[in-house]
Amino acid sequence: MTPIDVAPFAGHWEVALPGLIVAATTMLVMAADLVVRDPDADALPVLGIAGLAAAAAAAAWLWGAAPAADGFASTLRADRYALFFTVLLCVGSILTILMSVEFLREHPLPRGEYLALVMLATAGMIFLAAANDLVVLFVALEIMSVAVYVLTGMLRAEARSTEAALKYFLLGAFATGFLLYGIAFFYGAAGSTRLGAIAAAVARDGVRPFTMLGLALVLVGFGFKVALAPFHVWTPDVYEGAPTAITAFMAVGVKAAAFAAFARVVLATFGGIAASWSGLLWILAVLTMTVGNVVAVSQRSVKRMLAYSSIAHAGYALIGLVVATPAGGAALVFYLAVYTFMTLGAFGVLLALGRRDEPAEALADWAGIGFRHPVLGLSMVVFMLSLAGMPPTAGFAGKFYLFSAAVDAGYVGLAVIGVLNSLVSVYYYFGVLVQMYMVEGTRSVVALGSRPCLLATIVVAVLVTLLVGILPAGPMELAREAFASLR
Repeated sequence: MTPIDVAPFAGHWEVALPGLIVAATTMLVMAADLVVRDPDADALPVLGIAGLAAAAAAAAWLWGAAPAADGFASTLRADRYALFFTVLLCVGSILTILMSVEFLREHPLPRGEYLALVMLATAGMIFLAAANDLVVLFVALEIMSVAVYVLTGMLRAEARSTEAALKYFLLGAFATGFLLYGIAFFYGAAGSTRLGAIAAAVARDGVRPFTMLGLALVLVGFGFKVALAPFHVWTPDVYEGAPTAITAFMAVGVKAAAFAAFARVVLATFGGIAASWSGLLWILAVLTMTVGNVVAVSQRSVKRMLAYSSIAHAGYALIGLVVATPAGGAALVFYLAVYTFMTLGAFGVLLALGRRDEPAEALADWAGIGFRHPVLGLSMVVFMLSLAGMPPTAGFAGKFYLFSAAVDAGYVGLAVIGVLNSLVSVYYYFGVLVQMYMVEGTRSVVALGSRPCLLATIVVAVLVTLLVGILPAGPMELAREAFASLR
């Protein structure tokens, strides 16, 4: 029998280096969990953070080294687009682990399993952002999804956590079926699952029924993952039932990774037939922004309000895909980056206000917090202003770039609708600030001095939100370089 030459397939294996580092660290965390018996020991979080930092450093090295972009027979790409999201996802996961350190001490959760699942989900996210083949994309998506399903239901003693995990799993499996069926149609149209081969088939044959059916079905799958209306119905219940740190992880990590893959499939593969799908995405963007903001107005739970807020921000981000220009793509990448920090920070403050069996999720629980706990109050002011798109925060810069790209591409109406939705969002974001500073309250909060890891997360998020808002040019240039490598 002639031996199989695997060298061409394994050539340029370094394109998978960041994801492999995270996967290897996941196994180390699981092995270390068998040895570390002290439930309060910080060895496991430190090990996880070190692995994520190493993966981010590897991505930064690959950015500067400019290696061959394709690897594993062109199923993975290490272009700067994938590397940008790799760093972003690693940083988001590091902040999630920091948020979780004291949370894990207060709740009877298996620390090793929790951290390993966060790491495993991150590895799936990294490969999802780098996938250049629909089969690899599907496998990476499932690695991420299965880990997050389990994390959502980790609070087994709480009925709402179990309910959230069941809803997420059932609806996620249903949406995955649509995605897999769409991949089958793409294979039927192009005879391959490689994005490059599909793009070549589209350029050669134009719009074919199988291609449009595949694109529609894949849109349903991605629409569920990024919580686009009308595929958003799972989001409020799942976000409310999951542990708060995992809710933050889902709101930023899952959304960023899914948008990264969504943009690669839609823009890099089907950019030549943008006229066939841009109208549908226009409708979805408007519907998602409007539904998210309008329903958020009536919420009396801050956690559910942030869930609907995340839906609205998915609509804003979708503007970058609708525009389908280099400026729009760069604005999308930039917006996902700033959204990561301001949302993680907001959930960090929510976590800081809670205690075991007293989550402080109701709006009334925030009464008087601004004066009694000025660090938390001022931090939440920054995050609410940024989410609302107020200067000089990163959220304002992100929306400015998105709306400017839409206007420059001729989508003036879409930009106007986005601005009007931002004005609606001011009402419920400022409602939190009114409650903190204009309503008296007596609820006590665990001192942040005894929760240094959570405090560090909030401080980092505040600094990034303000610095990027004041000096957005540098991060935006990185976003432009990242998107320019997408092909």
